[in-house]
Amino acid sequence: MSYEKVLQARKFVIGTKQTVKALKENIVQELIVASDAGPKVTAMVVDLAQELNVPIQYVDSKKKLGKACGIQVGASTVAIIR
Repeated sequence: MSYEKVLQARKFVIGTKQTVKALKENIVQELIVASDAGPKVTAMVVDLAQELNVPIQYVDSKKKLGKACGIQVGASTVAIIR
């Protein structure tokens, strides 16, 4: 379900650093997190999103999430931008 949201999104950012930056800028509509990503990688992003009341969706695979974003590598986090 969330893979389709990424495919349909007009604007999004990929990766933890860019996602944190977008969250701090308060421009994130929804956060997508790969469940198979390491908790050390995603914990800060998830905590910040919860603090800012940004909806979080979990998907099962980094590889599939990366593919939905049009990249050849896995993506731990993707932020859909307003």
